[in-house]
Parts: sequence; structure tokens; C-alpha cells
Amino acid sequence: MRKGEATRQRIIAEAAPIFNQRGFDGCSMQDLMTATGLEKGGLYRHFANKEDLAAEAFRFALAQNVKVRTEHLDEIPNSINKLKKVVQLFVDLPSAIPGGCPLMNTAIDADDGNPALRDLARKGIQDWRTRLIRIIDTGIKAGEIRRSTEPRRIANTIIATLEGALMISRLENSRTALRDAQSSLDALLTSLERHA
Repeated sequence: MRKGEATRQRIIAEAAPIFNQRGFDGCSMQDLMTATGLEKGGLYRHFANKEDLAAEAFRFALAQNVKVRTEHLDEIPNSINKLKKVVQLFVDLPSAIPGGCPLMNTAIDADDGNPALRDLARKGIQDWRTRLIRIIDTGIKAGEIRRSTEPRRIANTIIATLEGALMISRLENSRTALRDAQSSLDALLTSLERHA
């Protein structure tokens, strides 16, 4: 990796927690300069503007979380168990980037004011939904999940339940809502099992 690209990647990694914790508007150029040790010109040498850096920081943060929460899923042979593991990893593992779930943070932060970040958050949800649908479809084809199961509906239920429980858990400073969500989702997933 060339020096310029290495510097760019370092800036992204150092900016990601700041954007994730403070949001786009709450993150000043001074915050970014302090975190990276670069002057404004040094930052703009690598990024067109603050929005460009925020987009890259979001992509980085989301990729880190996806990696942590999907590693070794391929080693789990049964689709129901794989889905339960997805839920467990979300509940048990904190965000790989300080500040919580970058997908939820960015979706809320960018909902009214930043179309580029909002589109990235929407794509993040779509990608997550697609990964879950793929697992469910595989389970249906393998005869592990009932054929009457609607993959999109189950995927949306998993995502909405986990993200909602995360929000409650953060507000209450307690993991109870996450544990409750896991219990409910495990029961839902068990109910989808196809019995011979």
C-alpha cells in the first residue's frame, strides 16, 4: 500500500469513532484534525470534503461490525442455527467501533439532513436484509425451514427487533431488552423449523 493510501486509511479509521459517537453535525473539522494529527489541508488532500470523509468512515465502521458479526457463520451447517448465531453475535458483541451500532447511529443522524449518508445507511440495511434472506432461502431449499416462510418478512423482523432492542438497551443502560429480543427471536426461528 502506498504511503498516501495508508494515510487515507488511517484517517478513516481514526475518524470513524468520532462520527459514530457525535454524528455528522456534531463532529467538527477541529475534532478530526485533533484525532488525526493533520491540518485541514492534510485532510482535504485525501477527501473532497467532510461529507466524503464521513461516508468513508461510515463504510469502514459498518464493514468492521459486519466482519465481527459474520465471522465463522459459514462453519454452522444448519440455517436455523446460523440465524440464531447471527442474533447471538449481535446481542453479545459490542460494536467494533466506539459509539454503538454505526447503522442505527447514521440512519438516525442522517434521516433529515444528509441524503448521502442516509443512502449509505439504507444500503447497509438492504445488504443486511439480503444476507439474512440468503440464509433463509438456503434453509428452505435444504428442507430445514418451512416452505411457507417469507424470507423478507423474517429478515425485516430480525433487523427491526435487534435494532429496536439495542436502542432500548442503550437508553436504559441495561442489556435486558437485547436479551428479551434474543429470546423472542430464538422462539420465532425455532417455529420456522421444518419437521420431517
